[in-house]
Amino acid sequence: MKSWMTAIALAAASTFAHAATDAITVYQDPNCGCCSGWVEHMREAGFDVKAVKTEDMVSIKQRLGVPVQLSSCHTGVVEGTGQLIEGHVPANVVHKLIADSSVKGVAAPGMPLNAPGMGELDGNLITVDFDGKPFSRD
Repeated sequence: MKSWMTAIALAAASTFAHAATDAITVYQDPNCGCCSGWVEHMREAGFDVKAVKTEDMVSIKQRLGVPVQLSSCHTGVVEGTGQLIEGHVPANVVHKLIADSSVKGVAAPGMPLNAPGMGELDGNLITVDFDGKPFSRD
């Protein structure tokens, strides 16, 4: 009986841990429509996204430590890890980010037309880590 209860407890803990890594809070300008497109892309990929509309994006990016040169229109925070997602980063890249806790954040700098929320992926979208090194090509 004890081993059965232990197994249930471990399964529940694993489920909660997984759910926490799939929870993202995204801060976005209320006047930006492409941000909502990215949020929808992430939700369709199975992420639990809480969108917070704010006109104070500059101070949020500063507080979170987003490098100015990588700045985009919205900033996401992975709730379970504190990792950052800057801009129109594809969902598969966010999964890769979460799998590597040594990476503080990834970015699709600017507003690339070949990114989720902006347009179709074409195999040429380069995302970078917060050191500016290539992280993924999609």
